[in-house]
Amino acid sequence: MPQLLSQIQNPSDLRHLSEQQLPQLAQELRDFIIDIVSVKEGHLGASLGVVELTIALHYVFNTPDDLLVWDVGHQAYGHKILTERREKFTTNRQLGGISGFPKRSESIYDTFGVGHSSTSISAALGMALASNLKGDFEKQHIAVIGDASIASGMAFEGLNHAGVTDANLLVILNDNAIGIDPSVGALKNYFTAVKEGKNPKENNMIKSLNFDYTGPINGHDIFALIQELKRLQKIKGPKFLHIITTKGKGLQQAEDNQVVYHAPGKFDALTGNILPKSEAHLAPKYQDVFGLTLVELARKNEKIIGITPAMPTGSSLKYMMDEFPTRALDVGIAEQHAVTLSAGMATQGMIVFCNIYSTFLQRAYDQIIHDVALQNLPVIFCLDRAGLVGEDGATHHGVFDIAYLRCIPNIIVYAPLNELALRNILYTAQLGLKHPIAIRYPRGRGVSADWKKSFQEIEIGKASCLKEGGKVAVLSTGTIGNNVIEALRQIDNSQEIAHYDFAFIKPLDIKLLHQIFSAFESVITIEDGVITGGFGSAIIEFALQNGYAVPVKTLGIPDKFIEHGSIVELQKMCEIDVESIATLLKEK
Repeated sequence: MPQLLSQIQNPSDLRHLSEQQLPQLAQELRDFIIDIVSVKEGHLGASLGVVELTIALHYVFNTPDDLLVWDVGHQAYGHKILTERREKFTTNRQLGGISGFPKRSESIYDTFGVGHSSTSISAALGMALASNLKGDFEKQHIAVIGDASIASGMAFEGLNHAGVTDANLLVILNDNAIGIDPSVGALKNYFTAVKEGKNPKENNMIKSLNFDYTGPINGHDIFALIQELKRLQKIKGPKFLHIITTKGKGLQQAEDNQVVYHAPGKFDALTGNILPKSEAHLAPKYQDVFGLTLVELARKNEKIIGITPAMPTGSSLKYMMDEFPTRALDVGIAEQHAVTLSAGMATQGMIVFCNIYSTFLQRAYDQIIHDVALQNLPVIFCLDRAGLVGEDGATHHGVFDIAYLRCIPNIIVYAPLNELALRNILYTAQLGLKHPIAIRYPRGRGVSADWKKSFQEIEIGKASCLKEGGKVAVLSTGTIGNNVIEALRQIDNSQEIAHYDFAFIKPLDIKLLHQIFSAFESVITIEDGVITGGFGSAIIEFALQNGYAVPVKTLGIPDKFIEHGSIVELQKMCEIDVESIATLLKEK
């Protein structure tokens, strides 16, 4: 039987196939994704689950003229392969290669850049309303959204608006009962009831929003999908198709263990078994230090609460959820709700650890200001994945938090140098603070296995000298300071260079800064956040306000979006890797 996938460069080629050939194409596409991701890594389960849907959408609709928007984009690998990127797919998520998410600058088939959830309905509705204004009432606009993402407030804002328009919009709910972790909440229970036929047809919440509702149908039956999509293609106005899929479809291990196989790393394409990783040392992941320390603290302090918006496994709050299920809450993809829920609990004397990836906290900025900082409520924000995160790229780098947090009154901002410092600031925070605090720490493993020591309280606002020196003072904040430590080991003139750890970005250690600017000829700041408005900016502001003429050089993330690549590659690009720092310091 001749190969079909190798003959398809774009959807026009796909549409020359007969419907009877499409199951074979689906198997080839599934095998292709498994073969590449098993070696190159990436997001696996989500793309395997929508293979039939992807083919059906491009088969029925006239893409790219008809506009297809994928929510989040974890599931868009099949879409990329069918839209002129099959031969480039081996570069997926690698430096200089194609993005792991839909990206407008990459392809005309990627109609909207995504990476964070629940944006698809609003974007597709905006496109549909624009088409109406331009007099194009035949163009189709399709948003594909998962059952975890549709529970987010923004998705409902889009549905609410769409229902009172005549927009030619099709919302496809890809219902597999899981996002990265299993879906939660009353809406998930509602969809489960619909799938199981327990919900009366007249009690359909989607119909009540004025959508033409169809479903649920089997999302792996490509013939049923095509038939239904062709029918919906002829219906004007807002439409809603509910399909049932299995995340990881076609790879048994991915179906059986959907959380792990969301992004499993390298695995055997034939057996599906994950390949063991060779770890250079036994240092724990920062998120595990957070999760295990929180459990340890919660055993002794009954007021401690853990909250995460849909990331219990990734953030390691799962440890606390397992031991204290009533005190550790997964609120679904609802960052705004997570922050204000934390604020509400803090008003009642609870000690709330609100654990959100740095990049996702951006989605709740008003709540940080209005609901937490303005009321000076001591919520403890634990910002996982701060700094450069690697292959997920620009949508996921946690590089803006220092800049957008330090301008907010009342808030404390802390970046630990290592795992022990993270453990101790968690301990200090639960003793009771007068202000909210944001604790930012990176993805991945730390520097030492020797982290589980007796707790020590940290003095708020205190910096420390890691190394004495004569001419130049290097001021670092957070774990990027370990690059400085290693760089200093590699240079001959290290005796001329002092190194200070400014874990507290706000409040700064003003007393120590006066000593530094009075004693040194020049100052270098290093951070893994944006330079504009970041830690280095804070140091320059101090120098200007206090009349110091000492030159300050700032190193960090430049004023541009950083694409995908390994963390080492991206640090080198930003000149904050060990080698670049060592080269700079040799010249001092």
